[in-house]
Amino acid sequence: MRTTASNLVHHLLMLLTIICLFLLSTQTHAIAGVSDKLEKGQNLTDGHTLVSAGGTFTLGFFSPGASTKRYLGIWFSVSNDTVCWVANRDQPLLDRSGVLAFDDAGRSLVLRDGSRLTAWSSDFTAASAAVARLLESGNLVVRNGSSGNANANAAYLWQSFDYPSDTLLPGMKLGKSLWTGGVWELTSWRSPDDPAPGDFRRTLETTTSGGLPELVLWRRRDNAKVYRTGPWNGLFFNGVPEASAYTDKYPLRATMTSPWEVTYGYTATPGAPLTRVVVNHTGKAERLVWDAGVREWVTFFSGPRDPCDTYGKCGPFGLCDASAAASQSFCKCLDGFSPVSIPEWQMKNTDDGCKRDAPLDCSGMTKTTDGFVVVRGVKLPDTQNATVDMGVGLGECRARCSADCECVAFAATDIQGGSGDGTGCVMWNDAVVDLRLVADGQSLHLRLSKSEFDDKKRFPALLVATPIASAVTILLVIFVIWWRRKRRIIDAIPQNPAMAVPSVSLDIIKDITGNFSESNMIGQGGFSIVYKGKLPEGRVVAVKRLKQSALTTKGKKDFAREVEVMAGLRHGSLVRLLAYCNHGKERILVYEYMQNKSLNVHIFGTASLRASLNWTRRLELIRGVAHGAAYLHGGSGESVIHRDLKPGNILLDDQWMPKIADFGTAKLFAVDQKTGPDQTIVVSPGYAAPEYARQGEMTLKCDVYSFGVILLETLSGERNGGMQRLISHAWELWEQNRAMELLDKATVPLPDPESEPQLLSELKRCVQIGLLCVQETPCDRPAMSAVVAMLTSTASPIDRPRRLLDSGWATSSSRTETDLLSPCTTVDLR
Repeated sequence: MRTTASNLVHHLLMLLTIICLFLLSTQTHAIAGVSDKLEKGQNLTDGHTLVSAGGTFTLGFFSPGASTKRYLGIWFSVSNDTVCWVANRDQPLLDRSGVLAFDDAGRSLVLRDGSRLTAWSSDFTAASAAVARLLESGNLVVRNGSSGNANANAAYLWQSFDYPSDTLLPGMKLGKSLWTGGVWELTSWRSPDDPAPGDFRRTLETTTSGGLPELVLWRRRDNAKVYRTGPWNGLFFNGVPEASAYTDKYPLRATMTSPWEVTYGYTATPGAPLTRVVVNHTGKAERLVWDAGVREWVTFFSGPRDPCDTYGKCGPFGLCDASAAASQSFCKCLDGFSPVSIPEWQMKNTDDGCKRDAPLDCSGMTKTTDGFVVVRGVKLPDTQNATVDMGVGLGECRARCSADCECVAFAATDIQGGSGDGTGCVMWNDAVVDLRLVADGQSLHLRLSKSEFDDKKRFPALLVATPIASAVTILLVIFVIWWRRKRRIIDAIPQNPAMAVPSVSLDIIKDITGNFSESNMIGQGGFSIVYKGKLPEGRVVAVKRLKQSALTTKGKKDFAREVEVMAGLRHGSLVRLLAYCNHGKERILVYEYMQNKSLNVHIFGTASLRASLNWTRRLELIRGVAHGAAYLHGGSGESVIHRDLKPGNILLDDQWMPKIADFGTAKLFAVDQKTGPDQTIVVSPGYAAPEYARQGEMTLKCDVYSFGVILLETLSGERNGGMQRLISHAWELWEQNRAMELLDKATVPLPDPESEPQLLSELKRCVQIGLLCVQETPCDRPAMSAVVAMLTSTASPIDRPRRLLDSGWATSSSRTETDLLSPCTTVDLR
């Protein structure tokens, strides 16, 4: 007997062990280093990895160098110590308890330590089925959709390429987004053992006129330039001619004229060895290529290369020659210039640079006698304060510089043609700085006084006479540019420095909508037309263009109000405003695109459309709208009242997530203030609360009333209308204990009482909540926060709704005179 009991215990322990091992294995199967993706409900723990489909990159936890701190990062699989991206650079984990997973809502990737404290998180708005995947490019991306291939080509909700560390990989970019104002830059590690942001960063800088980018290495502690590559010349950066030796394997690309961005990046041709560009902690920018034969990284380029790459080594109008003897400090002055201080130059202190030997002869009113000397084979000077025109030739460039008394030098911007001095025009109106000799460099045309040519006879007479007509033309061009900029400033919506919604140009809007093509039109109303737009990265957006007839004073105020209100709102149940355009007579809003259109299309549509919303989905829609309204009423930090909640303003995304839209009538409000005389009354028949429709009294409970109507319409599939037919019908059924007859039984099968008792109970509870929300007196309606609690927890208390009839309260025997006279808190729109 004892042996039998002992065996039984032994077998039970074995069984429990097997079950535990099975649960552990199933929990970590998808993240044990054999997968490239992470889904909601899974997690990545220390010791496990994600590996890209082709095996090139690995995502996991690591400790750099001699450090014992733990970081989440991406590295080259062939070289485990070559990390190219780090998530928690500023917040290392102190042990191996780190876990990467989606948050409970599935709307953010979160890295937490063993105490559940957040060390890093991403930021995106996702559907409930977001998936993270490590691509073969080394890019960690998040997409909407399931783990299948249905959404394989969908736009990314978030990607690590948008948040570079110290490494630039093929397909990444440096520069600035003109759409969002975002900047992509590289930042060095603090040391080989510490990936925290170090003292050096590399950025793509452009001229003040926005036309000529160049890469600059900065020292962060004093924000000083350390090294620059020279400007982009159409093929490579002018001061790095070495790049031409490897552009066949790693083509370089710069985006300069796009209305979207000014960026630089590179790609890798098929079969090319692995490569990376890194800013290391010592202040060098390097291109490294993997040599599979010796299994190590080979340096293809490193800058600064020599003393002449030190920014401003020879000062203004100084020229650095790396081949000169070190005893000469590598520096000399350009022809026509002499050292500002000869004693300082003798001490090899050349920072002050050079000064002009003879003054220029240019008054701007008569012909100038100045000429130009060609300085050949140089890295062009710093272009930060230069002006650029890509559309003119070198002859016109010379004429413009000659006519402008402030212009001291000019050069071509583009040498792609391979012959002559190139095309385009860049002009310097200030001292030229950081000029050096470089192999295969370009020509700089330097302005000198006539006396330099006459007295020294070093050059032919290159006197440039500019016709008065040319000068007048240039002045007219300058005036037109100035006037247009002034008008844009006058017409623009006042900018809030904290505003997270960017203003974009009309050119961008036309670009993404095919110039408002009719084929891209997806709907219109009395005041606006909505177009489908497509961003360069593939994301689809909705572009709401106000009709010209709507551009009244009120229409413009509604537009400004929508931008103002939406700028500060971020919630998964609100349609997100991505950008706006205020140009001349155009008022345009760019929203995220809602694939499944509006709620009213489905609950009032054809039988097939109505059937697409089963009861579980309808409940989720109701809860989602409630969460959004509760956020508006205080969850955002400020109270916002929508004023026009209705099914037509509830949009559904590709995952059937509801999002509240159309905030043209919404306003921030203050409590206990009287209504202003200019308040706009917005009444949608059937949805407006009685106190608002009759007296214009605005409270948060007006939105609650509208929500109650939406809830009842979603359950019944019937419109309420101006005669309040649905509400009257719902009250009658409730009072006769027949509330379930309200459900849309004609198109959606009713839940089975035996197999789905909980669903049936939730639907009955919903009817009760809907009637609570549409009670006649605002004080009797619950707050939206209470509505959310009632909808999400069956343990949350719920009152019995009371109907106010002409003769008094129909369903309450305890109603007192105090209840009838109790005032509600009133609010007033600012």
